Amino acid sequence: MAGGGFTTGSSDVVFEARITAAVVISCIMAATGGLMFGYDVGISGGVTSMPSFLQKFFPDVYKRTQEHTVLESNYCKYDNQKLQLFTSSLYLAALVASMIASPVTRKLGRKQTMLLAGILFIVGTVLSASAGKLILLIFGRILLGCGVGFANQAVPVFLSEIAPTRIRGALNIMFQLNITIGIFIANLVNWFTSKIKGGYGWRVSLAGAIIPAVMLTMGSLIVDDTPNSLIERGFEEKGKAVLRKIRGVENIEPEFEDILRASKVANEVKSPFKDLVKSHNRPPLIIAICMQVFQQCTGINAIMFYAPVLFSTLGFHNDASLYSSVITGGVNVLCTLVSVYFVDKAGRRVLLLEACVQMFVSQVVIGIVLGAKLQDHSDSLSKGYAMLVVVMVCTFVASFAWSWGPLGWLIPSETFPLETRSAGQSVTVFTNMLFTFLIAQAFLSLLCLFKFGIFLFFSAWVFVMGVFTVFLIPETKNIPIEDMAETVWKQHWFWRRFMH
Repeated sequence: MAGGGFTTGSSDVVFEARITAAVVISCIMAATGGLMFGYDVGISGGVTSMPSFLQKFFPDVYKRTQEHTVLESNYCKYDNQKLQLFTSSLYLAALVASMIASPVTRKLGRKQTMLLAGILFIVGTVLSASAGKLILLIFGRILLGCGVGFANQAVPVFLSEIAPTRIRGALNIMFQLNITIGIFIANLVNWFTSKIKGGYGWRVSLAGAIIPAVMLTMGSLIVDDTPNSLIERGFEEKGKAVLRKIRGVENIEPEFEDILRASKVANEVKSPFKDLVKSHNRPPLIIAICMQVFQQCTGINAIMFYAPVLFSTLGFHNDASLYSSVITGGVNVLCTLVSVYFVDKAGRRVLLLEACVQMFVSQVVIGIVLGAKLQDHSDSLSKGYAMLVVVMVCTFVASFAWSWGPLGWLIPSETFPLETRSAGQSVTVFTNMLFTFLIAQAFLSLLCLFKFGIFLFFSAWVFVMGVFTVFLIPETKNIPIEDMAETVWKQHWFWRRFMH
């Protein structure tokens, strides 16, 4: 498959590239880090709604779900800090690991960091699935979280650096696509394992994570590191050879010189985190942090973590609630493919803005329906209104899946200069995991406190996101990764004041 070159706005340099088998295989193998992350996100919600799991580790919650007393609010029966800690411990560990992952990614490279993530995933999975006590279960989740921290640090940067500029968006979104596939597979697994007699279905669900864990580990052994990382670490000839291999053309000198120039600047920076707060790095830093906060404050992870619990709360029975979350998981996967197709054609901003409108409307409708029709102590929502809620949840998930989901990872990974790219991605992952942790730990309590108002709370955040996007997020479509400062930030009406 031939891929033409293009001209950048700043330097008039044509970077020739073909879409080679080496690039496609490398991106597929690396993106399995997203598969692992997605499986962990999706599996916990289904497992925490399985009676056998609750009975073993959370007997208080199990007792509450079995007692249909009028005193127990529909919105509060799963409100338990220890139960929320099972889910959120993974994200707390990922938050801490992301800070260690930055120097590791810079010194050892993207490839070795992904390998380390794979090994942590394998050990964490074995511990979680075999746990007999809550402490071992949580410890397994913590190791999985460390794997998430390292994988989410290395994989998006790996994908952005290895991809040809004109399809960088599509290839980077393979990470998010794999996250959605992981969530979908986890929902299917939970649906089947919930039917297993003998009370060990939850162990099968948790053990299933071993497959993407092994895939990431094996993939990390097969792929080459990125030319950017190799050249930055002093392996210029090897970096040049890899660049020639992945681009599939002989004339790689313009891109090689571009990376070489960026790596020389990078090597002059001894403390990337200190450099990150300097004026010229503030535009990508502020956007990266805000995008992670906004991504979580849409309420997406609240819905994906707790979809089975949420649908149970709405009066769906256990099978039906898991089935409903399989549907939302399927929508998530299909609509991420929409983003793969459009991100390098329509651009980043169009997808972000359209989604803000769609998410806002669907959240408001869900909040109004629940507020009007689901009483605190009623047994269930009527069938028609329950279906409307599921449709609106799917509408919400669809818009997130082709916008803030993938672009929340893509834009930060492609906008930092090489010298602060690892540090910037580390801050990105840290912020994402911090807010994922806070939402995971607080959602069931917030649901109990705000009731239907939780969806109106999230919709208010979506409105703020829309305003932020209109004025402050620039278009990065078709801009070479090492030319962002000249072509994007120095041309933007607001951010150019920081570029002196």
